Amino acid sequence: MIIRREKTADHGVIYALVRNAFASAQHADGSEHDLVNALRKGRAYIPHLSLVAEMDGRIVGHIMFTKAKVGNTAVLALAPLSVLPEYQRRGVGSALIQEGHRIAGELGYGYSIVLGSETYYPRLGYLPADTLGIRAPFDVPRENFMACKLTDNASAIQGTAQYAKEFGIDNPEQ
Repeated sequence: MIIRREKTADHGVIYALVRNAFASAQHADGSEHDLVNALRKGRAYIPHLSLVAEMDGRIVGHIMFTKAKVGNTAVLALAPLSVLPEYQRRGVGSALIQEGHRIAGELGYGYSIVLGSETYYPRLGYLPADTLGIRAPFDVPRENFMACKLTDNASAIQGTAQYAKEFGIDNPEQ
């Protein structure tokens, strides 16, 4: 498996991949593929943190981390993570997250937040976000809003997460 930065030429394949990956997802609104395109055009987009996974020359997975804030601290929002259904449960998502975390640490980010599966993300270092001082900007079960400390020397933070406007979340602190 090869993990690399997405290229402009990949955008059409990624659009179809994200749509396909979320088509049968339990918790999806059906617009994740459009969210990826919107985030790419926004100020929160970080080209170094929009990655694809290739197997046998085929793009089978995609991950995007975008800029978010907690108080005055820049953090990352992991969303979405997409893997083609026939490649799920084969380590593709984990490899994308691990490489994203590595790059994010090199770029100086201390935390990543995610809204997701309470059985999947904890295996990759995510904890309920409130244990790290981070509150969700929406009502969500505690176990589904998580955060991961990306570097050992990340400063403690406290506050409500503020997502990029493309997510369509009301950010009361903005």
